[in-house]
Amino acid sequence: MSAFQSLRQWAANSTVAHVGFAFIVMGGWAVFANRDHSEPEMLLAGIVQGTISALLTLGLKKFLESFSARLNRLAALIVPPLMTAGSILIILYAAHTIADTPEIWATIAFPFTVSTTYAVIYNWGLWRRNHG
Repeated sequence: MSAFQSLRQWAANSTVAHVGFAFIVMGGWAVFANRDHSEPEMLLAGIVQGTISALLTLGLKKFLESFSARLNRLAALIVPPLMTAGSILIILYAAHTIADTPEIWATIAFPFTVSTTYAVIYNWGLWRRNHG
């Protein structure tokens, strides 16, 4: 196995890599979304978003697996991603309101879309595996 393949395999299976990637990408997005404001405001938005994304990355997959397994057929397909989408939207909006992020909607649009898309796709895979 080449060094690149080893690194790729580690990154695909590593919680640290996933959490770090979420922090850097989503925090970077928040800095970009607030680029027309002062440097402290940009950086605070990035730190807030990066931290939230890292923590959500830790919990989202486990929540979907646990909750989906407890529900019946159609509910298992629909309810878990709806719950995660609603919860994530509330968490993101509240955290950025508290942090006084200047461009709240631009800041949370990308992370919300990515996490919700992930939740729908991952949950669909769980549903297919569990309910055929």
